[in-house]
Amino acid sequence: MGVPQFSNIISLSNAEISEAIIETENQLFNLRFKKATRQSFKSHEIKHTKRRLAQLKTLLTLRLQNLEQKENNLITN
Repeated sequence: MGVPQFSNIISLSNAEISEAIIETENQLFNLRFKKATRQSFKSHEIKHTKRRLAQLKTLLTLRLQNLEQKENNLITN
């Protein structure tokens, strides 16, 4: 799989990003659960999942801020 790349998620829509965030949070929960119950898993997957979650949340936040700025500019003009 490799380390998730930011360029892979830029093409997603806001709805797809929101769905991916929920899915990634569930994956992270499952990995943490496996760790706590001492089930076998690849430990690097936790790091990759956290990174992907951060990338998704960052992109969604930036897009929402851009939309908010555009709305404010339309209101003031």
